[in-house]
Amino acid sequence: MDDDGESIASALAAQDSIVRGLVREDVEHGVLIPLKTTLELRDDYSTGRVLITRTPLKSANPAITMLRGLLPDEIIKGFPHLRRCAKPSDLPAHLKAQFMNESPQSRSIHSAKSNWIYIIVGPESMLNRDEVSRALSKIEGLESEPFLRSIPVPLVSPSSQVQAAMWSQQFWPSLYRKNNPLGPHPAMIARNTDEIANDAAIWMTLAHQVAEQAQAAGHGEPIGACIIQREEGRTKLIALAGDARWRHQGNVGCTGNPLAHAAMRAISFVAQKLVRVDDKITKTLPTPVLEFEAFQDKPLVEDEKKVFEVEHPNPDGYLCHGLEMYLTHEPCVMCSMAILHSRMGKVIYRHRMPLTGGLCAEDRGRGHPSLGGADGGRGLGLFWRRELNWSLIAWEWESSGCMKPLRVDQTIHA
Repeated sequence: MDDDGESIASALAAQDSIVRGLVREDVEHGVLIPLKTTLELRDDYSTGRVLITRTPLKSANPAITMLRGLLPDEIIKGFPHLRRCAKPSDLPAHLKAQFMNESPQSRSIHSAKSNWIYIIVGPESMLNRDEVSRALSKIEGLESEPFLRSIPVPLVSPSSQVQAAMWSQQFWPSLYRKNNPLGPHPAMIARNTDEIANDAAIWMTLAHQVAEQAQAAGHGEPIGACIIQREEGRTKLIALAGDARWRHQGNVGCTGNPLAHAAMRAISFVAQKLVRVDDKITKTLPTPVLEFEAFQDKPLVEDEKKVFEVEHPNPDGYLCHGLEMYLTHEPCVMCSMAILHSRMGKVIYRHRMPLTGGLCAEDRGRGHPSLGGADGGRGLGLFWRRELNWSLIAWEWESSGCMKPLRVDQTIHA
C-alpha cells in the first residue's frame, strides 16, 4: 500500500462507525484546487489620481509634517501599498523621463548623486492645489514655484510580488504586503487546504454514493451533497442528501423541483436536526401544514436515513455556520446563495458546471471545448464577493481516477 493509501486508511479508521459503515467504495486522494475570485480572474483594479511633490532631503521631514496637516492621517494610511517617498532613481521610467526634461534644474535633480526626494501628498480629489502650493512655498529649500504633479495610482493593494513589481514600473513604487485584497489570504487558503486534504476524499465518496442511490431510485439526477463538522481536528458527519428534483414531478420534460436540489436538501437536514433538539427540550411536536412537501426534505434513500437519525453533535449556533459541504457538482446560483445564507464555512465540489454553476468566477461556458460555443454569461464567483454579507473558501476537487464521473446534462442546475 502506498503512502496515500495508508493516509486514507488511517483517516477512515479515525472516523466513527457510521462513516466507516457507509463507505462502500475504494477511496483515493484527489487534488484540491482553490477557486479564484472574480476580481482575481479579471485583474479588476481601479486607479485614482494623487498629487506628488518633491523636496531636498533636508526638507523632507518638515514637508511631510506640513502635509499631514492638510489631510486626516487615515487618508494617507489608506494607501499602504504605495511608498510615501521615492528617490528619483526609483520612479517609473516614463515619470523619470517626463520630470527630467522639464527644466535644467530637473535634470540636476535626477543626477546620479541626487539629494532630492519625491513625496505623495494625497488624493487629488481631496486637495486644493493652491492651498498645497502655498503651504509648500513656506518650506525652506524648495523651488521658487513648488513642484506639484498629478499621477494615476492603483487604489487597491497588489495581490502578488509580481504585480507589485509591475505597478512599480507602470505607476509608482509599490509594496506587496503578503495579503490578497482581491480574495482570501494565501496563508488562509494554504492552512485550510492542509486541514481538509487528508480526508476530503472520504466525504466526496459519500456524496458520490448518495448521488448514485438517488438516481437509481428515480428521485433525481446523479448529484449528491455531504455536510460535516470539523472541530479541534475531529470530524462528524452531519448530513447526506441526494438530488430529488424528479420525485412527484409528472412532466419529466420540465426542470423538476428546484427546492429539491441536493444542496438544499442537505441544508434542510441540518436545520431539522437543530429543530429536533429544540423540540426535545421544549417538548413540542410540530405537525406538517402542507399536503405536498416542496423541499422533499425527508430522507429518501438508505444512506440519507442512516445519517439523518444521528443527532447533531453541536446544536448551538446558526444553521451551517462553519461547516463543510462536499458536492458532486458545482451548485447552481440558487443553491450557492442558500449555502452563503446558511453561513457554510467551506465548499468543495467535484464536477464544474460551466453553464449554470454559481461558485466559479470564470466566464460560464465561453470557450469551453465541450459546450459548442454556448455562453452562460459571466462567472459569478459567489463564494467570495465584496458586496455579499458572507464569504467562504471553495475548492474544485479532481479525482485521481478511482471514482467514475457522474454525468449530467451541462444545462442542468445542480
